[in-house]
Parts: sequence; C-alpha cells; structure tokens
Amino acid sequence: MTQRKEISLMTFDKPLNRLSLHAGMLRKIILSGVWAGTLASPLLAHAADTGNASAPAQNDLWTRQTLLGDMWGIRPALARYGVTFSLNETSEYLNNLRGGIRRGGTYDGLTTATVQVDTQKAFGWAGGTFNISALQIHGRNLSPNYLGSIQTASGIEADDTTRLWELWYQQSLLNDRMSIRVGQQSLDQEFMNSPSLGLFVNTMFGWPTVPSYDMPSGGPAYPLSALGVRVSYKLANNLTALAGVFDGNSTGATPSQDSQKIDGSGTKFNLHNGALWIGELQYNLNPADGGASSGLPGVYKIGVWYNTNRFADQGFDTNGVSLASPQSNGIGYAHRGNYSLYGIVDQMIWRESPTSARSVNFFTRVMGAPGDRNPISFSANAGLVMHAPLPGRDNDSAGIGVGYAKVGNHAVALDRATASINGGFSPVRSDETFVEATYQYQVAPWWQLQADAQYTFNVGGGIVDPNNPTQKIGNTFVVGVRTSIAF
Repeated sequence: MTQRKEISLMTFDKPLNRLSLHAGMLRKIILSGVWAGTLASPLLAHAADTGNASAPAQNDLWTRQTLLGDMWGIRPALARYGVTFSLNETSEYLNNLRGGIRRGGTYDGLTTATVQVDTQKAFGWAGGTFNISALQIHGRNLSPNYLGSIQTASGIEADDTTRLWELWYQQSLLNDRMSIRVGQQSLDQEFMNSPSLGLFVNTMFGWPTVPSYDMPSGGPAYPLSALGVRVSYKLANNLTALAGVFDGNSTGATPSQDSQKIDGSGTKFNLHNGALWIGELQYNLNPADGGASSGLPGVYKIGVWYNTNRFADQGFDTNGVSLASPQSNGIGYAHRGNYSLYGIVDQMIWRESPTSARSVNFFTRVMGAPGDRNPISFSANAGLVMHAPLPGRDNDSAGIGVGYAKVGNHAVALDRATASINGGFSPVRSDETFVEATYQYQVAPWWQLQADAQYTFNVGGGIVDPNNPTQKIGNTFVVGVRTSIAF
C-alpha cells in the first residue's frame, strides 16, 4: 500500500487502495480469490479425461469448489458445528510499459483467511453469525513506484503486513428481514459496490476515488476497517435500506502519516475520532429469485455519507489568503464536517435467452463531494461486462471500463496561485482518466486467471514529471496478469 503523505502543491498522496469483496458476488471471486461456496455458475469440467466420471465432485480436482476440497474431512467436521473456513490467494504481476515515473513491473500478492460461525449450529442461538478475517499482504506496489497516478492500478496494493481485517457479530431478526452487525467492519463489503465493478483490477472499481482521498485515512475499507454498527432492513422483496455509524478515523492518522503503519496489526480499535455516518438504498430490478419474471435483472443504489471531523481547506488559510501566498499563515481553514452523495447502476442490457449464461451488463457509479475541503471533488466509473463471451466458456467474463477523477476547485486554485507566484513551469492539476480492458478465464471453480490492460491519461491530474521538471508526467500503459486460488 502506498504510504500516505501530506498533499503537496503539485502532487497527490496516494490513496488507501481498496478491495471490495462483496459476499456472494463477483467482487469476492475476482479480487480476493474464489471463496468456497460463492460461485453460482455451473461447475467446469477439466479439458482432459478425468478417468472417473462417477466419482463425487468433491474428489475431482477440476470440479471441486476449493483446491483442497474437504481438507481431509476437516471442513465437514467443522460444518457440523456451524464453522466454515476459507483461505484464498490472489497474486499478480503488472508492468508499466510507458510514461509515469518509470518503466518496469512488480509482483503483488494477498492471502485472505476467513472463519465464520453459525451460532444456531454451534450452540443453538438462532440467527447469529460471527465473522473474523485476516490479511497477509506481500509484494511491491506498482502505482507509487512506477506510475504516480491518482487512480491506482491494483486493488490489492497495500503495505506489506499481516493484519486483522474484520471482526464482527451479526444478528438476524424479524424472519431475516432485518439484521444488525456490530464490530470491526470494512465498508467496501456492503457499501458503494456492485457485481460488475468486481471484475476489474484497478483500485477505483472497488473502493472509489472520492472516499479514498477525502475520508480520513482513506476510509474504513481494504485493508482497513473501523468499529461501528450497521443495520440492514428489507423494506420490500426487492428494496433494502442499509445504514451505519463508524469511527470517523479508525487509525487516528494525520494526513502526513501512513495510516497502515499507525495501525499495522489492525487491532487499534478506535472510537475517539469523530463519527462516519453512511446510508444506502438498494433496489433490485427483476431479481433472479423473483419468480416467473423474465425481465433483465439490475441493481440500483443511492447513498450518502457524512464525517463529523474537521477538514482543512485545500487552497486557502484561516484568513482567506491563498496557501501559496507568502502572506499566508500556512494553516488551511478548518471546515466542519465532510460529505458525499453517490449513485450506482448495474443493469443487464442483453441476454441471449432467459436460461443462457451469455449476457451483457452496463454499469456506472458517480460520486460528488465539496471542492473546497477535498482533493477530489468528483469521480465516476462506467463500462460493459460480458459473461460467457466465447462458446463453451460459460464462466468466463470480459469487460471494458473507464474511471475518471476530478481535482477539487480549491486545490486547482492553489495550483494557479503557485504558478503565478513562482513563475516557470508549474502545471495546474485538472483531472485524470483511465481505460481498462480485462478478461477473466475460469480454469476451475477454485482457480481463475485474468489478463488486464490499463491506459491512463493526464496522470496525477497533470503533475510534473519527477525525471524532467520542465514537462508533465507521461501517460501510462500497464499490462499484467492475475491469478486467484481458493484453497
């Protein structure tokens, strides 16, 4: 994970890169490995002759859900007591072929271990679920060392460490119409996500650009989490409301500190740094379990978050003087609170037939925040995902997507003032756009390979090239491959 630094005049600190592992959705499959039991699509048969077609699927290496199957009877034994265990590895190699800070490639890896306990099976307490997960992050991050981009190339980029991720208890109520979750939670698991977004490798298809830069410590999302309470209530069969309150800065880090190093183990359970309030309304159009409807399914979400902390102005001091001015006191005006509004659409727009796996989804996500106190005031993602793109490849997916980030207007004003005062070559940041194309190949239910390419325009919003201070940093072109294995 990129070390967080104080915002300078002509460059961004890098965001806390996020991995959205939405339970039971494609996000969980792509970015954190193939979790046991989450694949809804039919099992793939291995291309070679297995030699025993009548053997149980659990004993067939190429059709079982996980590489280790029942783990020599351990998994079934635990399941009798309501305990499930998953271990997943995501590894990738990404290479920058042009532009950016320099050319070259890096390896990144993420191991995720999760244990869940069904309290009904464990000791007779109905409706309860206990969850604990841990991360082992390894490798070297491409974005801070080779790119310099706002929208970082990989959702698993993070500081090398072994850390606690989530630790919570959830209680279902009212015949499962309502649930309350209490404990250390990562918001990208339930908020601001959608299935199609999960296919892509770039960080900002997961935890978005706006909260990555505008929330303290980059927000409580991968690899961080925060103490809090989340309530979910099903208003109708296809309409759900989510609301939660969490610690406003779970690590307590300042903008000049690396929040992941401040809480390197993930065990700094903080409740002393203001509050983060968040709410989201989720509407499912033509859900798969909706009965006889043959309409195309879709997911629609609107949401808002509010942080009660104070946030320094990006361009002006406490006296209203530009921070670039020699007369400035150098202390940004403290705004009370911070907020963002967002909307998400993930709609299937074509399907070969009602029973066919081949289909196309359109998705978009937009978010806005005040431009005075935030380095990023607007971000957006959009794209298309095709499932079963080739004959006989029902579990493959291909996608093309775009990401956009706009620099806040007060940060832009600071750049303009700096250029006016200093003279010479002094770029004014504006926005950054990237395009990503990807193909996910399902080798087996427990193993996926993914090829990926990303091109970024106006890197960093138009910052100075660190290797040549007389020009802007060049556009980047990144290619790579990712593999995800569920053990």
